[in-house]
Amino acid sequence: MGAAVFLGCASIAFGPAAALLLLTVAAEPLRVIVLVAGAFFWLLSLLAASLLWFVSVQLSGREDAALLLLGAAAAVLLQELCRFACFKMLKKADEGLAILSEDGQSPISLRQMAYVSGLSFGIISGLFSITNILADSAGPGTVGIHGDSPYYFITSAFLTMALVLLHTFWGIIFFDACERRRAGGLGLVVGSHLLTSGLTFLNPWYEASLGPIFILTLCTGLWAFGTAGGSFRNVLKCLSCKQEPEGQVMLYSALQVPPEE
Repeated sequence: MGAAVFLGCASIAFGPAAALLLLTVAAEPLRVIVLVAGAFFWLLSLLAASLLWFVSVQLSGREDAALLLLGAAAAVLLQELCRFACFKMLKKADEGLAILSEDGQSPISLRQMAYVSGLSFGIISGLFSITNILADSAGPGTVGIHGDSPYYFITSAFLTMALVLLHTFWGIIFFDACERRRAGGLGLVVGSHLLTSGLTFLNPWYEASLGPIFILTLCTGLWAFGTAGGSFRNVLKCLSCKQEPEGQVMLYSALQVPPEE
């Protein structure tokens, strides 16, 4: 039973991320490099947040809910700060690749970098948030035997899946806002990240946290889709599987020799 719970929760948490990774990233070496770079910057934010938490606990001598809430907010801000640092580094790398290329264009666009770095933020964040939970789900023991919620593992898996997708969407929106110098987009990304982190404090009242987070994930996904240049018309084309003609070809028989005067 423990193995089934472990595999089921792991598949829920990382199934969409694994599909995106295998289908859109793994075959491209440059995207793999961007993936590793994004994970590195998220780990830097984790290190900074851990040091800040350690210093705060040592100075205050307490670990209450108020300090935990402030620590979570600081961790979110540090993640977004490291996301901005990742954007600046990838922007410089994009300019360098454009200079080295023969046609003067970078082999990977900034939007692709935004998507891959966001995906890496989500995957590494999800790994750190659910690894211990997955280890406990393998057993031995029964969830809820002491009156706790029996849905702890399954809701944690769905929350992790939403977090991975949110980081992917936030990466696309954040990079576009930085590129276009739109402070409003940056503020909405940081605000929605803070809101998502704050909603997790409502657990184990999962109805109040899981539902709003998934609604936020859907809205953010639609926003990222529009930011990346997507439209409803493109979705219909993709679902219909119809290919547009690449161009009209003039038949040789249609060519006419101009009359001689």
